[in-house]
Amino acid sequence: MPWLELSLTVRAEQQPRVEEALDDLGALSITLQDADAETPDEQAIFEPGVGELPLWPTITLNALFDADTDRRGLGEALGELLPWLEPDHMQFRDIADEDWERAWMDQFKPMPFGRRLWIYPWNIEPPADDDTVVVRLDPGLAFGSGTHPTTALCLAWLDSLDLTGKSLVDYGCGSGILAIAALKLGAASAVGVDNDPQALTASADNAERNEVDDRLALFLPEDIDAEPADVFIANILAGPLGELAPTFAAAAKPGAPFAISGILKGQEEELLTRYAEWFDELRVDTLEDWVRISGRRRS
Repeated sequence: MPWLELSLTVRAEQQPRVEEALDDLGALSITLQDADAETPDEQAIFEPGVGELPLWPTITLNALFDADTDRRGLGEALGELLPWLEPDHMQFRDIADEDWERAWMDQFKPMPFGRRLWIYPWNIEPPADDDTVVVRLDPGLAFGSGTHPTTALCLAWLDSLDLTGKSLVDYGCGSGILAIAALKLGAASAVGVDNDPQALTASADNAERNEVDDRLALFLPEDIDAEPADVFIANILAGPLGELAPTFAAAAKPGAPFAISGILKGQEEELLTRYAEWFDELRVDTLEDWVRISGRRRS
């Protein structure tokens, strides 16, 4: 299936409004890159840091639409939503399906985490191996693929646990990668929570792809309806992690292992003090400039 790609170059402060307009017009996918990079993929955003947006002065947005989309109509509609946008700033090109797929395959390779867990793009068939656990993701979903250190820290932690028959809460589920990994590692059920409805859609899609959708319940924070879980994990930002500590404590059964990440080095001390009110056996693990705090809910 071919695609129509619309490329727009805008200033950083304009990016959120432009991305919103592209979403409103039915963009199937939007990727961001540094407009001043010497090569097209030099500064491409594949998986931003948790809660981060790029801070380049000038950003190129590449939006994919169905191949039969009316270019003129799309340009006119975008002009109505963004009157300041110059028509010559819009560039259209046709993309063959195999070119799009190959671009993602070049970026996203199978990755191991811990002793047995692997993350595979959906379009690469994993080898038959009873000793490995494979989660297959759509690499077109540009968040929560395992490439960011916080996700890697959380995946390795999950791989270290015996999750057989356990229930899990994944707060800030993004693509669903952590909840799905837990289910593939033996958890009986999982709850994914995210304040972005698109994240819940992505999680549902990836859960179905991994044939665990019947064991994954997805909620917005205000709608969550779940009992305290045997295991709790959250990969968000340090600020919300601090604010939500009482909520997280209530979501974990006594004795439940927990892990939180999305924490930059230097932010962990305040969180260790905060979480010591409800959690024991606290420890810190780091990867590059990022931190994971883990421990156990106090009985």
